[in-house]
Amino acid sequence: MAHMIKMAIGAAAIVGLVGCVATSSPTPGQPSVGSSSDLTAFEGARAGQAEMGIQNLGYELIRTEGLTAFWFNRSTGACARVTTSDGRYSDITMLPAGDC
Repeated sequence: MAHMIKMAIGAAAIVGLVGCVATSSPTPGQPSVGSSSDLTAFEGARAGQAEMGIQNLGYELIRTEGLTAFWFNRSTGACARVTTSDGRYSDITMLPAGDC
């Protein structure tokens, strides 16, 4: 009987481990937030540090208007208006490609 209990516990442990899936890490150079079509996850990030992450997602700075920058990703057609306040991205709004 003890042998059957040990086997049942072992089987339960294996079944529990089957559900564990290793998550893949981001591609080297890719930030862990944001995507090539949506930058809103960068809201609140320090502007100086996040800029390289935005560029690594394929965006290029199109123009600035005061503390507001417009970023465009040519491969996805995504456009983002990014406002900086106190050194952080305070507001990020995804816009139609024509707005960039």
